[in-house]
Amino acid sequence: MPDTPEPLPDRRHQRMARVIVAGMLVALFAAFLLYRVLHAGHLEQTALFYVGIPAVIAVTVVLTAKPRSATGMIMATMTVGLALAGPLLGEGIVCLVMSAPLFYFVGLLIGLVADAVRDRGTNAFVVPVLLLAAIGGGAEVTGPSRAGEATATRAITGVDVEKALAAAPGFGPIESPFLKLGFPRPVRAEGEGLEVGALREITFTPRRSLGIGAVAEPRSMTLRVEKRAPGRVTFAVVRDTTVARWLDLREAEFAWTEGRLAVTLRYRRTFDPGWYFGPLQRYAVGEAADYLAATFTR
Repeated sequence: MPDTPEPLPDRRHQRMARVIVAGMLVALFAAFLLYRVLHAGHLEQTALFYVGIPAVIAVTVVLTAKPRSATGMIMATMTVGLALAGPLLGEGIVCLVMSAPLFYFVGLLIGLVADAVRDRGTNAFVVPVLLLAAIGGGAEVTGPSRAGEATATRAITGVDVEKALAAAPGFGPIESPFLKLGFPRPVRAEGEGLEVGALREITFTPRRSLGIGAVAEPRSMTLRVEKRAPGRVTFAVVRDTTVARWLDLREAEFAWTEGRLAVTLRYRRTFDPGWYFGPLQRYAVGEAADYLAATFTR
């Protein structure tokens, strides 16, 4: 007997599956090319990077794969791209954790708009591009100031804070769940004294990227006493290979009274868009300030 012809719906489903897979690959390849271009132009800390790349993925999926649900396919493609970013691009876990919500947010917006426009039977190309322009173009104009600071206070109980600050600190375990996501942890410090010009050299846990064959990179920070007054000392950051990839840490100020120690960290935001990274970095710096306050009041 002759072979029974394959049902037409099955062929259509197979063809659609191939188109969707091809669309995902094209989207990821386009994102990889944009990553290389922005990295070569030293634009990897700009809104164009953190908004442009997920937008390119989302728009490419919409235009090439034409899935039934643009939102679902964009989310799936974004997940695959983020999973590959560590091994293939050498990104660290902190970078992926910090950027993933923004990638998903941009992809979700474009997917929802594309689905809504398609349901109305109109062109699905114009609105996502306009959405990209609105988000990327307004990020640096309307974003918050780049200068920031965060303060944490701790009660002083039976500790000579001035004496503790004058010596090399002994760092304890990090308790903040946020800082445990992969942020560098101080392991030892050298240097003593609170006179102007006194130095501290702090060694942190090495950076371990997720890249294939990546080696650990040593990280450290050098601070110098910049200002000194009764009950107050300010350290200036003169060299940093620890968090410089993420923000520009400027000063660490310690002010103490008989009952409380206040730690203020001042920094400059280096990542865009500011509406996303501004609050995120402020929270992280606040957690770091609280860790330091706890270190010197134990």
